[in-house]
Amino acid sequence: MDSVVYLDFKSKELENLKNGQKTMIIRGAMGRKLPYGRVNKNDVLFFIENKGDGLIKGKAVVDSVFNSDKLTKEQSIEIVEENQDKLLLNKELGKRFGGKRYLVLITIKDFKEIEPFKIDRSEYGNMDDWLQVENIERVRIK
Repeated sequence: MDSVVYLDFKSKELENLKNGQKTMIIRGAMGRKLPYGRVNKNDVLFFIENKGDGLIKGKAVVDSVFNSDKLTKEQSIEIVEENQDKLLLNKELGKRFGGKRYLVLITIKDFKEIEPFKIDRSEYGNMDDWLQVENIERVRIK
């Protein structure tokens, strides 16, 4: 399964993936929303920054996935802090994910920069920061 994953431009998430310092992606919510329970080992993630250029610039393979049970605020913050060395979240993102009831931690491997390309988002909602696209070729604009 292929997914398009939006990364925070201000906190340099893509840059940190490129230089190998960041090896984990996090998503969190008060309920079980995408990608909770829907990402598996060996899925391929395609990365795009939330800066408006709409270009996919990298890809990686999912090495492992942790879907939390329902967490207290304290447990959630603790998990984020314990994994900060792999997540490299800035203060803003740390606050955004710490305290969520459900967390998804995705360890990646084999990050590669790729020739940038755009995708057709018309089948997806405006606010999604994780798009399950099945096969990237289905949404790639040629």
